[in-house]
Amino acid sequence: MEESEHRVAREAALLDLDAGTMERLSAAVTAVADEAVDSIIREVPSYTGALSGRMGHVIRGAVQLALGNFLKVSRSADGSDPSVPIAQSTAAAYDLGRGEARSGRSMDALLAAYRIGARVCWRGLSDVAVAAEVPAATLGRFAGLVFAYIDELSAASVAGHRDELATTGRARERYLQQLTDHLVAGSEEEVLHAAASRAGWAPPATLTAVLLPDGQVPAVIRHLDARTLHISGDLPEVGDDADVAALLVPDTRGVDRARLAQLLSGRDATIGPERPWAKAGISYYRAVHARGLARTSEHEVVDTDERLVELVLRADAEAYRDLRTAALAPLADLRPDVRQRLEDTLRSWLLHHGRRQLVADDLFVHAQTVRYRMGQLRELFGNLLDDPESVLRLTLALAVADATPQD
Repeated sequence: MEESEHRVAREAALLDLDAGTMERLSAAVTAVADEAVDSIIREVPSYTGALSGRMGHVIRGAVQLALGNFLKVSRSADGSDPSVPIAQSTAAAYDLGRGEARSGRSMDALLAAYRIGARVCWRGLSDVAVAAEVPAATLGRFAGLVFAYIDELSAASVAGHRDELATTGRARERYLQQLTDHLVAGSEEEVLHAAASRAGWAPPATLTAVLLPDGQVPAVIRHLDARTLHISGDLPEVGDDADVAALLVPDTRGVDRARLAQLLSGRDATIGPERPWAKAGISYYRAVHARGLARTSEHEVVDTDERLVELVLRADAEAYRDLRTAALAPLADLRPDVRQRLEDTLRSWLLHHGRRQLVADDLFVHAQTVRYRMGQLRELFGNLLDDPESVLRLTLALAVADATPQD
């Protein structure tokens, strides 16, 4: 037996209740149990309406059993082993604690119920004991046994409640991980709905993927919707970067997306597009593909909604290299510095539809410099600068300032 059970046994050994008193106490068990349950319903808000019907009948029976076992403990002075009824009662109390955790009630509610139950039970049992003319010294020891027994039961319920939460929490974490795996894999909606139901996760309208260093997650996730999903470990298609984690954030449209970007500022994050929750894998993989985009600062947030041109152009790196090589072939033999100046000028000229002053302002040069460079470009490209198909190829080849595709 545990030390607390030894304490209860020692209290029981000090009692000397005659058979007549024990019979009167046994006869009062049902009424005392009913009064205890009624008092708990009245005084603990969490149990209002929860102990009616079949559930109330079961709980009343459990309280009666606990009181019956208590009286068996009280009889241990006649030589019987008090550990048997104590073990039965603590096992039942442990299961009660687990059941309360599953029902969603807090341990505070259950402990309040124990305090009220102890008070009511002692009042009912002591009335019987006083009527049976139990000596004051024995009555005092009897009170000590009542409250030691209730302490033992409440401790067992606390343990059961704690263990159930731990078990449920681990199980839910596994189910949530299975859900995120299905989301990233693009599983069928039927599979996703089943996974969400198992995890107890209510799907939002949309999800947005965010990639960021794993160490940044705690500082960010506490400010997000409680349904935000956290993916860590071996993320698909991120290579051997073990430091990166992913979040799937609910409903980030409009102002909420701007707030998300502000929250992620300076955290080396990448934000995917908002997609219907069952299509979250699209958002995830776009964020993954955007991780290689150039940043103007070391920890800049990359918002894929603002970098669509680069993402499209870099979708097939080899094809983009071939396009640039073919479209810019006339510049191939120039010195690197000259080539870069003419590429910059041609890009600006294409994007500004040939408006010389706008090109000059964009490049911070004089309009005459633009005229001179465009003369060089016309000599190199000839009629290609007037051919719509060639202009399209050149526009794509020079669409972004840092146009060199990345592996």
